[in-house]
Parts: sequence; structure tokens; C-alpha cells
Amino acid sequence: LAIVTISYQQTIHAYPGGGGAYIVARDNLGELPAQTAGAALLTDYVLTVAVSVSSGVAQIVSAYPSLSAYRVAIAVGLVLFVMIVNLRGVRESGRAFAVPTYFFLLMMVLTLGTGLVRAVTGKLGSVIDPPVLEFGQTLLAVTPFLILHAFSSGTTALTGVEAISNGIPAFKEPRSRNAAITLIWMSVILGTLFLGITFLAGEIHALPSEGETVISQLARTIFDGRGTFYLMLIAATTIILIMAANTSFADFPRLSALVAGDGFLPRQFTYRGSRLVFSRGIVTLALLASLLIIIFQARVTALIPLYAIGVFLSFTLSQAGMARRWWKIGRLESGQLIQERGSTLRYEPSWQIKMLINGFGAVCTAVVTLVFAITKFSEGAWVVIFSAPALVLIFLAIHHHYRDLAKNLSVEDYGPPPQVRRHRVILPISGVHRGTLDALRYATSLSNDVTAVHVSIDPAESERVRSKWETWGGG
Repeated sequence: LAIVTISYQQTIHAYPGGGGAYIVARDNLGELPAQTAGAALLTDYVLTVAVSVSSGVAQIVSAYPSLSAYRVAIAVGLVLFVMIVNLRGVRESGRAFAVPTYFFLLMMVLTLGTGLVRAVTGKLGSVIDPPVLEFGQTLLAVTPFLILHAFSSGTTALTGVEAISNGIPAFKEPRSRNAAITLIWMSVILGTLFLGITFLAGEIHALPSEGETVISQLARTIFDGRGTFYLMLIAATTIILIMAANTSFADFPRLSALVAGDGFLPRQFTYRGSRLVFSRGIVTLALLASLLIIIFQARVTALIPLYAIGVFLSFTLSQAGMARRWWKIGRLESGQLIQERGSTLRYEPSWQIKMLINGFGAVCTAVVTLVFAITKFSEGAWVVIFSAPALVLIFLAIHHHYRDLAKNLSVEDYGPPPQVRRHRVILPISGVHRGTLDALRYATSLSNDVTAVHVSIDPAESERVRSKWETWGGG
């Protein structure tokens, strides 16, 4: 957590306009790494919705076990609800999100604080009626592989650390400084909650289960049952998880529009709907997340192995891109500036240290990605391992199609330009009157070359029309 936080601190300052893994990889590593990062991030956003909503429903089912049979329907209903809200153009509001966020933090601090006090005084005890081990779960001997397996499960807590680097434009000025401070606070809170929950879960002998979450087991043990404080914590946790899903509904459409703008996804993803949101991206995200929830029956433990590997792959590509960026900065002369698509390169004396930090972060996250792929391969990680390259191939095929289409439509080898000809408008008139003049105005709006035609077999009438036309028709 500390390594990723320090690494992304540098990304925030280097890309004040927003430095997601796709942008950093595109600007510094090239096309293929950028599309790999894009595939990993898009997959991550879909899984974020599926995992967050499934986790929120798991909290509800823990409080009300009678709803267990409807967990898939509830989860899909929540995804569709968030989709409709975003299609209506309701943007993320700092004030609207602050209330449930602070409420969740307050309840977690109260829960962990009470639990630690009871643990120190010896009054905590163990969880009453813990969930039984589910089918297929067995007790295993502690081996290096089991430790790595547990480690890879724990690393899923880091997912979301990169979100601040994507949303820098949402901060007030100075944006980079405020975003960096927020990242530090978020990491400190995350680390504190993670360590506190882990310690207390061990003290009460909680068991991970789809029937009842660890948070629920902690709350009812610490607060002696399913009373008011228990329900308040469950409600706060559920709301914060649904809000986490809503973050993907902001990021997935933006990233898909960015990838589509580069020609690697259908152009339709760049179109905005009547509410000025990327409607196609929002609907696509909701459908894919709902499909995953139905396939995996809203089981968080089944979705988690698919989740984190894409996140750490994007971590790795982002930090590798930043390391290369510092290497390019080190090749500049003092005072020299180079404008890139994503940021401005300016020589910095401390580029070696910054390159070392991001390079070390890239190596660490690459190791975690490898550990996760190996230890979770049989549990579902193979889906992402094979689907990510497949997505990249699809991106490249789409890009190849657009490139061929542009080549076929290019005028470079078309030959001499066609001769531009003016349109001539023929205006038949029966005489010169107001209707004729209105028709003339419309004809001149179509072309400057207007010829009025009057057919007559009476020479006197023809002369009278000609004379009147010279006066009112402009000659």
C-alpha cells in the first residue's frame, strides 16, 4: 500500500489533468502497452461494479438472511438503478458523497474502537454461531503457496488507490497538491481499517462466508447482537459499496470514449446522449456487470479472483510508463521543455530518484500480478488472463478497420481534384408580383446564378414583364 501510494503521488504531480494508466502508458510506452492497460482498466471497471454491488447485497443478506434467495435479483436491480441515475445525467457531487462517506468512517471507527477496547479488557469473546465452512472449503497446512494465496487475496484491498490520479480535474486548485493530500489520507485510513478489521477478525475467530460477511460477524460480536449500531454499520457499509460501483459508471464511459477516440473501440462510444453523458458506455457497463453477477450468482468470493489481477496489471503499466517518463526527462537539457499529449516534460534534477521510485513500484506490482495469476489461476483468474489479450486483439482489429477505411477514403492518390461547378437555378415566372419576389429570394439563397424564365406569345406582354423585372427583379 505504501509503495503504490508513493508511486502514484508522482503520477498525480506529473499529470495534473488526470493520469490514468491508459494515458500514462500511451504517452510513454506505446500503442500495445496502452491498449493492454485499457483492456485491464475496462475489465476492472466492470468487475468493480459486480464486486461492489455483490458485496453490498452480501451485507443486506447478512442482516436479513431471508433475502438470500433473492440476492442475484437485488444485485441486478441495484446495477440497473445506478445505470438509470447516471443516464439521467446526475453527476457525482462532493457534498452528496461526503455525508455517507463520513457516516461510514464514523461507524467503522466506533466499531473498531469499541472492539479494541473490549479485546484489551478481555470482554470481546468469540463470534456466536459462526457460519459453517461451505462446501469445498477445507483446512490446509500452512505452506508458502497458501501464504501467497492469502497475500494475493489481501491485495484486493488496494484496488481503487489509482482512482484519485484519474479524477484530478475534480479537485479544487491547486489540484495536484489537494489530490496528493487526499491520496495520503485515503491510504492511511485504508491501512488503519484493514489492520483493525484483520486483528479483530482473528480475535473473534470470524470465518469468511457468503452467508454472512466478516463485517457482520464483527459488528454483532462487538455490539452484542443485531441491534441499532449493528444495523447502522451494515447500512453504512452497503451505501459506501454502492457508491464505489457508481465511480465506475463515471470512469468506464470516459475511458471507453477515450479509447474510441483513438480508434480502438467503435466511434459510437464517443457520442453523448441527450443528457450529455456517454450513454452507450453506461449501458454497456451495466449489461456486462449484470451478466457477471448472474453468472457468478453475486458471490463475492467467486468474483474476487477476476478482480485484482487487472488492477495490478494497470498498476504495473502505469508505473513502468512513469519510470520511462523520468528517463526521458533525464535526457533533456536544463530549462528545455517538450510538450506531449498528456503533459509537459521539463528537466528535473531529481529525476533519478523519481525514476527509481516508479521503477521499484512497477517491479513490486508486477510481482503481485504474477503471484495473483498463479495462486488464483484455478479459481477464476484464468478468465482475465485470457480475456485481456483477447480484448487487446479486438482493439487492434477495430483500429485496423478504421485505418483501412481512412486509407480507402483518403484523397492523397485520388488524382486531380474534381472541377467545382456552380449550380444554376431556373425560376419560372408568370409575371412580376409579390409571390415572384418571394420565390426570387428563396432562389438566391440556393445560388447566385438565377435565371428567370417567362413564356409568352404576346410581344407587348413580354416587354411589359421584362421592364417590370428590370425594376423589381434586379435585371
